[in-house]
Amino acid sequence: MGLGAPEIILIIVAILILFGGRKIPELMKGLGQGVKEFKDASNKDASATTTTTTTTEKSSVHNPNQV
Repeated sequence: MGLGAPEIILIIVAILILFGGRKIPELMKGLGQGVKEFKDASNKDASATTTTTTTTEKSSVHNPNQV
């Protein structure tokens, strides 16, 4: 039930009709920048989560010499 070649061609033709040939490169550039920003933000969130977890784990280690 996936998209076949005829469906993809129909979608491309509809996009060309709606936006025109000149506007599509600008749309793709914006889409690429959005994906890049999303990946960068995801990587920053993942590294911040790892750092926070490591810091929490270190501070919660029990020292048997403490009373």
